Parts: sequence; structure tokens; C-alpha cells
Amino acid sequence: MAIHGRGAQSAKVPTRFGLATREADGDWLDAREDIDGPGPKLRTTVTEEHPRSILTFNRSPDIPFDRSVNAYRGCEHGCVYCYARPSHAYHDLSPGLDFETRLFAKPDAAKLLRETLAKPAYTPAPIAMGTNTDPYQPIEGRYRITRQVLELCLELRHPVTITTKSARVLDDLDLLAELARHRLTAVGISVTSLDPRLSGLLEPRASSPAKRLDALGKLVATGVPTHVSVAPVIPSITDQFIEGILEAAAERGVRSASWIMLRLPHEVAPLFREWLDTHFPDRASKVMGIVQSVRGGKDNDAQFFTRMKPNGVWADLLRTRFRVACRKYGIGKAHLDLDCAQFRKPSPNGQLDLFSP
Repeated sequence: MAIHGRGAQSAKVPTRFGLATREADGDWLDAREDIDGPGPKLRTTVTEEHPRSILTFNRSPDIPFDRSVNAYRGCEHGCVYCYARPSHAYHDLSPGLDFETRLFAKPDAAKLLRETLAKPAYTPAPIAMGTNTDPYQPIEGRYRITRQVLELCLELRHPVTITTKSARVLDDLDLLAELARHRLTAVGISVTSLDPRLSGLLEPRASSPAKRLDALGKLVATGVPTHVSVAPVIPSITDQFIEGILEAAAERGVRSASWIMLRLPHEVAPLFREWLDTHFPDRASKVMGIVQSVRGGKDNDAQFFTRMKPNGVWADLLRTRFRVACRKYGIGKAHLDLDCAQFRKPSPNGQLDLFSP
């Protein structure tokens, strides 16, 4: 039976870390609902986390940024394909339902970031937000951590990029417009399909496709450099929408786009298979067959460079369709041109230097 309103269909803990597992068993389970009634609804809980640092650096050679801020752990959007799900296993929690119901917020993020940017050896480069979990998931409405980080970036003239699946990004349109005026930001919105029912199964608590497209148009109209990401492309599930998404984005003035083939690292693969068996049992084997055909016969390819570049006949077909549609609708590749020279380093006590430009 499908778990409505959530992406994952179970809360299994991973076995690769040797964590203890629990399994309910017994004849009483068959009559439990008849006797006790339906079980309690899944509720989202938030734990406040107070790390010692917030800026994460990476040396991955195949991604376009080397530093990021993640204001939250876990994501209530519940995208079943989310490659960040395995990170919840580090807390002995399930990458499945726990990832989208047991969240962590970092209310000190802006304060910690200011301290890092004040360090004498710090050199500015664009900070990416939304690289792990969505900075505009529903709890941002309460915590406003992303907004605090954007306010700091505007104050210090530090470049920052946003990637999201949420129209809540428009809550910060005032800050983003001012950042854009100084060439300090760019926003990417991921659109997976144009079917709200399908999106409700894939990404149950993310904004509807129509709202995401509307957000793209409003960002463009305000002068914010805006990008559409057709991601992930799921063969035989969402690939039918590639051309339609690009056409709709182009109509709203978007001039750059990218696509990413479905990736299924670690515990994401069994979660996705479980989702397919629940919602699309008629084509589950076909979908996974194509996924494996573009990943060297495996569910996932974790190697640098090839992990982002699927190969094979199906990959070539999707790549060609994307390129043809981009040419048809006048959309090019993303070109990030943010200005790092305006950065004004704060003093160690957190204030701006009186002699900053």
C-alpha cells in the first residue's frame, strides 16, 4: 500500500554501516488495523543543530563549485530520487522516511558563515546553496536561515548561487534582485515534469510544476540570472516532458538550461525500486533496464566525470533530444559570471571593516 504524501515507501536503515535493523513480525500484524484502526500519520520533526562550521569545501573535479552552505539536513520535499538521502545514515537514521520527516536545522548558519568569511586566509568564490538539501523546503518559512545567509552575502558583497525545487524562492525576491544588480547571484530551478500528479508522487512536498515555471518567469522579470534544470530525467517516467519543459521555460524568458540523468547512489537505488514497484509496477523492469544500460550495467556509476555523463544508446538519444529542443527554443548553456571583486571582508568581531570599499 502506498504511503501518501511522502516519496519513500519505507524507513529501512542501511546495512552497509552495520546498523541494527528492526522488523515487525507476527500474526497480529494482519489484524492490527482492524483492531487499533489506522496508524498515526507521519509527522515532520525538526531538531536544531549547532555545528562549529557551516561552509563546506569540496575538490570534486566535475562540479562547478568548490564550496557550499547547507542550512538543513534532510528535506521535506521527499523527492524519492534525491542523491542526498544516504547522508541521513550518518545519524543512524533511515535514508527513506526519516530523511523527509526527521529534519535538522542550523539556525547559527549566518553567524558561522560570517566568522569564516572574516578569516584572513579566506578568498571569495561563489557559495552554492541547494547542493545537498533544498534551501527553500517548507521549514524555511519558519527558520528563514536561507534568507539570513542571503542578507549576509548582500552585506558583504559575496557571490551566492541557489538551486531549488520550490517557488518559495520568491519570498526572497527582494534580496535576490539586489544581489543580481551587483552581479552576485544566479538561481536555478529544477523542473522534473509538467504533470502535477506525477510530481506529487515523485516530489510530494515540492512546489507544483506550474508554480516552479511561474517562479522562473518572475525571477527573469526581476533581472535575476535564471536557469532551468531538467533533472533528473527518468526514462519512461519523465523523459516525455523534456521538450515541454524547455519550451515553457523559454516562453518565460529563461535562456540557459541543463539536464541530469537519474542517479541512484547507495540506498537511493532500493528506495527508487520500491517506489517503482508501488506506483509503476507495469514498467519497473523497463525503467531499471534503461538506467543500468547508461551506467555500465549497474544501478549507479560513482566515478568522477562519468557519473554526470551517462553513455549508451539511450543516453545519446536523450542528449540529442535535449540539444535539439534547446536550439529550437533559443536556450544555451549556463554561464556563471559572478563578481568576486566586490567582497568586503568583515573584521574578526563580525563587523565590516571601516575602510572596506
